[in-house]
Amino acid sequence: MSEEYTPDLVTVTDDENKEHTFEILDRIETDDNRYIAVIPYSPSPEELLEDDGEIFILRVVEEDGKPFLEAIEDNEEFERIYPVFEERLADYLYEDESED
Repeated sequence: MSEEYTPDLVTVTDDENKEHTFEILDRIETDDNRYIAVIPYSPSPEELLEDDGEIFILRVVEEDGKPFLEAIEDNEEFERIYPVFEERLADYLYEDESED
């Protein structure tokens, strides 16, 4: 019996009220914050092939009990968090290099 892959998706509305859907690759929680690593998602295989595969690291914050995602604008915070995701997602990040 084969298992069908179901992506873990999140939809984010930007400042211009445009919706963007991302696939969640990983989550981590530190003593101070929660973070997720995401890539843009499209149900169209053609669009996925055209995507550059950029991974976004976002901070999860709560306002009035509701979760929101925000960009990490502090370079020091990003430099502390990115290596954790890089290590955990190494197979995904470097998949193309191993195929050459």
